[in-house]
This record gives sequence, C-alpha cells and structure tokens, in this order.
Amino acid sequence: MSRDTGFPTADAENDFLRMRRRQVLSRLAQWLRRSPDDVNIMLPFDEVVTALGRTGERRLGLRVIPLDSIVGTVDRSREFDRRFRPTSGQVRERWQRLALAQRRGEAIPPIEVYRVGEMHFVVDGHHRVSVAHALNLSTIDAYVTEVTTRLSPEGVRYRGDLLMKDYRRIFLDRVPLTGEARRAMSLVDPWEYAELAEAVEAWGYRLMQDEGRFLNRAEVAQRWYEDEFLPVVRMLRQAGLIETQTEAKAYMWVACERYKLMRTHRWDDDVIETVRDSRSSGTKP
Repeated sequence: MSRDTGFPTADAENDFLRMRRRQVLSRLAQWLRRSPDDVNIMLPFDEVVTALGRTGERRLGLRVIPLDSIVGTVDRSREFDRRFRPTSGQVRERWQRLALAQRRGEAIPPIEVYRVGEMHFVVDGHHRVSVAHALNLSTIDAYVTEVTTRLSPEGVRYRGDLLMKDYRRIFLDRVPLTGEARRAMSLVDPWEYAELAEAVEAWGYRLMQDEGRFLNRAEVAQRWYEDEFLPVVRMLRQAGLIETQTEAKAYMWVACERYKLMRTHRWDDDVIETVRDSRSSGTKP
C-alpha cells in the first residue's frame, strides 16, 4: 500500500487526494499534448457491443481478473476517468469508506463486469475498482458475464476506434464474406467500407442482369470475391501496382481510376496499362 502511515483513516484520505491529483495532472498533460478527447474516457459498453455486433452472452461466475483489463462501464459514469481516478470530490465519502475497509482487511464484495474479448466493463463496483487502483492492486474479484460479438474486439482501445468497427460490421452485413475473403477486406478509413459495399452491390446488380436470375447477398459476395477481387489483385501484383496499401485499398483505387479514365467495367491489359500510366503521371493509391 502506498504511503502507509499506520493510521487507516488518514491513509484512506491520502489515497483519495492522491488519485484526484493524478486525474488533474493527467488532464493537464492531455491538453498540453493535444491528445484526442477520448484518451481518458472510459469505453461505453453499449457503443462497443453495438459496433461489434452483439450475438450472445453467458455467465462465467466468480473470476479473478486483471485490474488493467477494466476499460469501460455500462452506466456511462462520468465520476471516474479511464484509469478510474475520481473526476471530482463528489464520490469522496463513499470512496474513502471503501478504502478504509480495504485497509482494515475487511471483506469487499466482488464487482460485476461484462467481458468482451479481453476487455471488461463495470456493471457494479466503480468505486471498488478505483480504490484497488489507488492501492496498487493488480487483480480484483469479479462476477463475469462474457458477451460474444460478430466482430473481434481486437484493436479497440479508445472510443474513436469504434467508428471503424461499426462501418466494418455494416459492410459485412451488406457483403457477408467469410474466412480468408473476410480477412482480406482491410481498410484504413471507415468510410471506405461504405464505398466498397456500394461497389460490390453494384457489381452484383450487373451480374444478376447478365445472368437473368436473383442472387442473395452471400452468393453475390462470394462471386465478387472469386470472379472480381482475386483476379484483379493478381493483375495488380503482376503490374507492380500494390505497394504498401492493403489489397482491398488497391482494388478500390484501381477500380475508381479505371472508370474515371475509361468509363468501363472490364479488366484487361489495356486497362492496367492505362491505370499504370495515370499513376506515373501523379495519381497514386
């Protein structure tokens, strides 16, 4: 325990004041660095599972979880920041009461959390988590409910990351690819997922017109990946037109350039040569 004087009441008061100072200094440092606003904000559980696409849940019971894995909250609490430091003095009385009980060795009830991937979101127990951080604990007892999602939560650190996940989830609703095809659809700008979905749907419409029959979304997605995306990517690699960008990004760029320059949907050597010349003259993916 930090700065233990041997007087539990005084130590609990010092614990709270120290956490408040850390929170104020953190806000000042964030302002001086011009960091994004969401760096010190807890992740909202509802926004996370909406962006990832909630598919189910199951109770895991009482577990010991890493304190640093608790990154968000269910109730959109503004009383604590991302590191569960108090943002005002309003929580002081209850906070110090819990800290005093912890220092005296009294039993503290487990918190309740949702688990999404490796992340945990507090349902009940924000003050207990804050006190645990103040006392430099590394783990905490928690009743855990695991929530499963359609998209992997990997890569979600801040609230701003949810926009990318949300657009990708919507893209996969419109273009339901699976396996390797799904993994190949990697883009860096959230809006590009919307643009690619439009392109795939337009391609599917032309395919159905040509074949004179209806194809569902899964069939269109698979046909587009096998008959359009993979052949184009192979042509781009042979022509040296894929550099540092992802295959999906390269496909979007060359498809757009093709239509701007030639007003065509075909793929052949003339198209690739025209696009290559366009890039050489200054237009790059």
